[in-house]
Amino acid sequence: MATTITMPQLGETVTEGTIAQWLKKVGDSVEKYEAFVEISTDKVNAEVPSPVTGIIREIIIKEGETVPVGAALAIIDEVGTAAGAPATAALAPAATGAPAAPNGATPTHSPSRNGEALNAPDVLRRVSPAVRRLAREHHVELTSVRGTGTGGRITANDVLAAAREGPAANVAATIMNTPLTSAAKPSTPLPAGTSTYGAPVPGTTIKLSQARKIIAQRMLESKHTAPHAWTMVEVDVSSVWKWRASEKDRFQREKGHPLTLLPFFIYAVVQSLKAFPLMNSRFTDEGIAVLRELNIGLAVALDSNLMVPVIRDADNYSIGGLAVAAGKIIERARAGKLTADDLAGGTFTVNNTGANGSLLSAPILNGGQAGIVTMEAVVKRPVVVDNDAIAIRSMMNVCLSLDHRVVDGAIASAFLVDLKKRLQAMGPGGTL
Repeated sequence: MATTITMPQLGETVTEGTIAQWLKKVGDSVEKYEAFVEISTDKVNAEVPSPVTGIIREIIIKEGETVPVGAALAIIDEVGTAAGAPATAALAPAATGAPAAPNGATPTHSPSRNGEALNAPDVLRRVSPAVRRLAREHHVELTSVRGTGTGGRITANDVLAAAREGPAANVAATIMNTPLTSAAKPSTPLPAGTSTYGAPVPGTTIKLSQARKIIAQRMLESKHTAPHAWTMVEVDVSSVWKWRASEKDRFQREKGHPLTLLPFFIYAVVQSLKAFPLMNSRFTDEGIAVLRELNIGLAVALDSNLMVPVIRDADNYSIGGLAVAAGKIIERARAGKLTADDLAGGTFTVNNTGANGSLLSAPILNGGQAGIVTMEAVVKRPVVVDNDAIAIRSMMNVCLSLDHRVVDGAIASAFLVDLKKRLQAMGPGGTL
């Protein structure tokens, strides 16, 4: 029986997808649950598994083409089924665990309990899409990796460890002029002209990933569509910095997440958005839509791209709750475990550019949002305080980019002044 595979919906707000890479070609066999195509959306990249076992008869959509959800992608002739009427099956996002054997049957392969490397079929079934993608980026052969996860599962750390001992490590060591030990020397170098974002090689061209292409397209659309304006205030964060320092060790012990300045900042931003709801709006052809939800996008820098996962209903969180929520979502982003829905629905964006030492920045708006605000590096410097005295204070610049179709300078400045007052009013004795 022939089964037509259709474009899956990788998230509630996703309406189309792009074929980033076919992992199989016509005539190849594919097992049920085996990843055979990588699909990109404006939210995430995902390897998706075949819903049936069979032989690929036809690939309908070429790599790089974008089609709507439900469009036919390929035809698979199922193995072990009688010929008959064709069937249609939608792909499903790859599961992180191995599928259960049907009808209580015993799986053909099982992971070794002593940590030996999985065989090829088990690797294909049990490795998450994020780990497979990481392996490709670092030119790591998964079947040669020893898994240290539960039941012998290969983790991201396993891939990175293998990369440090293989071709990618050779390139990095060459660039840094660091000799490799004999045990770490790879048997074969990287193909000429190849590289990863993590180890760019001068004189070569890095092939754009689908995610990087989408980021470039979205940034260009934002700059061409929304007239950007920019403004800034400086904030004395000495008091809130002292508060955070007094609580961070206890918070880490009790909650298991670090207490940085970020959740204090997000909390203040949310309160200021409630005071100035026009900043939590978007421009439409019908008018300015003032949004009910306060969903804060949090810019997270990864090795090869930038992702903006969303803390939904951020106005329902305390400062401590925001610290935990931000910690969890940043961990998932860095582990490659975000879903399309994690990245959808943002109404305003916060960017912690100060984590990299930045003092001033003018970020590009996230498409459809009226504003993005940055918290810059905290710097101790002498400032004039009450009665013209000079004191050493912890100072931080706060920068705002805005859609000038939605917000004028007066509202933007008032929003930043309000945010400044809220940050400066925070201090020891407050409630986390």
